[in-house]
Amino acid sequence: MVIIDTEEEFDWSQPFSRENTATESVKHQGLAQKIFEKHGVVPTYVLDYCVVSKAENCRFFKELSSAGACEIGAHLHPWVTPPHDETVSNPANSFHGNLAKPLEREKIRRLSHMIREHLDIRPEIFKAGRYGIGPNTAGLLKEAGYKIDCSYVPYTCFSHDHGPSFLGTPDQPFWLDRDRTLLEIPVTKYFIGALSGFGPKIQAVFDHPGAVRFKVPGLLRRMGIERSVLSPEGVGLPELIRLIRAMLKNGKRVFTLTYHSPSLLPGSTPYVNTQKDLDAFLACIDGVLDFFIHEAGGTPIPVSRFYRLARQKKEALPVFTRPPDTVSNG
Repeated sequence: MVIIDTEEEFDWSQPFSRENTATESVKHQGLAQKIFEKHGVVPTYVLDYCVVSKAENCRFFKELSSAGACEIGAHLHPWVTPPHDETVSNPANSFHGNLAKPLEREKIRRLSHMIREHLDIRPEIFKAGRYGIGPNTAGLLKEAGYKIDCSYVPYTCFSHDHGPSFLGTPDQPFWLDRDRTLLEIPVTKYFIGALSGFGPKIQAVFDHPGAVRFKVPGLLRRMGIERSVLSPEGVGLPELIRLIRAMLKNGKRVFTLTYHSPSLLPGSTPYVNTQKDLDAFLACIDGVLDFFIHEAGGTPIPVSRFYRLARQKKEALPVFTRPPDTVSNG
């Protein structure tokens, strides 16, 4: 599956601001869309409030969706999604799972309503901005009619930045509720290297502030334990192929390729600054899809179809209802 965080452009190194609402990168999404269609991939664009608030963006995605060339979901950046009742300067509030339950509910409701109103689509796929789900999010998503969440990042902890910890969560799809109606499709993240089998046992080390300060992850990399994510952002094609092979070797069968939409507009993310970077970025997407389908024997599948298959055999996937931990690991 391919899931694209479709959002406004902003300087990732600067504080969050309600004023950052530009979405120039949307008009560049056709560059990658051509590659998806070449490989028979139907991607999911999870749209945030800034994207949906502009008519030209809605026309673009509605046309793709109507042609069956993509699926549409929701992506919540709390700092640009009304109601604007929280303090933006508080870093913890950039993770909507940290907000008071009524405020988080209303932000989800307004974003969902915008998508229904402007694209005539009832969104059923959700991804939290900054992966920032919290203790109330799963229940609020069910309440709002969502069937799929894509926010979990296995083997990763954001608590040093006031965000959730996903340490100890599954790295393959699972049900977020005992009724088996809300499916989690986590980000594809795993370990590579000669000693990669030890990665899950020491996963807490990779984001621990003390370990990072003393460059322990770099030492582990040299020893043969490296954490990698299935994304062209900051990861080259050889490493992505190694990641897929390592996961297949360990019995993993579900993969999601992800990136942020502004990466297709040079200068909008740390990963793509020049036309040369963009060419390499697109070639990486093309290369990993080609490898996955033609060498690894993988099958591209829309997110909604995967959900239907999971419901048909719902007992086959585990239930994991513990919400991410938000207690600091430092």
